[in-house]
Amino acid sequence: MPDTAGFCPGCGHTMLAATRAQGKVGVLPETLAGALSYFIVPAIVFLLVAPYKKNSFVRFHSLQCFGVVLAAVIIGAILRVGGIVLFFVPALGPLLIWLVSMVVSLAFIMIWIVLVVKALQGEMFKLPFIGDLAEQHAASV
Repeated sequence: MPDTAGFCPGCGHTMLAATRAQGKVGVLPETLAGALSYFIVPAIVFLLVAPYKKNSFVRFHSLQCFGVVLAAVIIGAILRVGGIVLFFVPALGPLLIWLVSMVVSLAFIMIWIVLVVKALQGEMFKLPFIGDLAEQHAASV
């Protein structure tokens, strides 16, 4: 495939490298604003304040933050219900609840760290389902 190819002839997927965020939005560099978007309060502010809410990079990361938080809440609720059921299993139940909760918590922390680092690098790193939704809504402004 030549280096100048724009699309794959087999599947139609874009072959061009994604552009990285650069420049400023408001008083912050785009990369810093994108990384701060993974904290809840700045994400809300960035979706409401004029110069930030019009920037697709910052808007994408803010929306993806809310998607990750929503997924964490849903998975936490599922684990809580499963924990109630497993609590009645003697000795093994509470241990299994604790182990699964720790693994899921560490997984979410690692995902959050990766997302913050990718935003600082200027990349629009998309999570499989959440990132697609965030990208659609970020582009709709």
